[in-house]
Amino acid sequence: MKAIKKITSTAVPVNIENVDTDQIIPARFLKATNRDGFGKNLFRDWRYENDDEQKPRAAFVLNDARFDGKILVAAKNFGCGSSREHAAWAIKDYGFDVVVSSFFADIFKNNALNNFLLPITVSDDYLKKFFAAVDQDPSTPITVDLENQEISFYGHDQKEWIENFEISPYKKTCLLNGYDDIDYLLSMKDEITAFENKSITI
Repeated sequence: MKAIKKITSTAVPVNIENVDTDQIIPARFLKATNRDGFGKNLFRDWRYENDDEQKPRAAFVLNDARFDGKILVAAKNFGCGSSREHAAWAIKDYGFDVVVSSFFADIFKNNALNNFLLPITVSDDYLKKFFAAVDQDPSTPITVDLENQEISFYGHDQKEWIENFEISPYKKTCLLNGYDDIDYLLSMKDEITAFENKSITI
């Protein structure tokens, strides 16, 4: 997988609370077993009238040409509901690398990290400022610095808003280096061998 280090991008705002995984990717699209192709059905029931791709809902943000980018900004309690990993697959396959919210369901958060989708938890106040800035100017650039665990943007008043975010050291190492679990173990091969040899001599 492609490593995530520092991303500067515009954002797509979904200012709706309690978005569950069935809204992210409806259950009828869960038949596939690989991760490809789920992006076209992301928020399917919100994107189209009567599930008809010829009738996109103009009011929904993914159909609004003003909004684009690699960062999805979501309201509080994003990814609740069932534990389907397909929700993370759909968001990643659509083209997002980062999801920002003030609260994530734990299972969704873990699924996201396992699929190289970085979930960033920010304060409620910061999230409000985020939505206000993007709504006022969809071209607002947001910078995510994983190494320093910072997210930042400039408001309409040209003030820079910065907030730190938490991430497990293990997952941070994996994302920075493009490692899955196996890659991570292989990266520690020399240390593991040295430990095993030390154990044998003792």
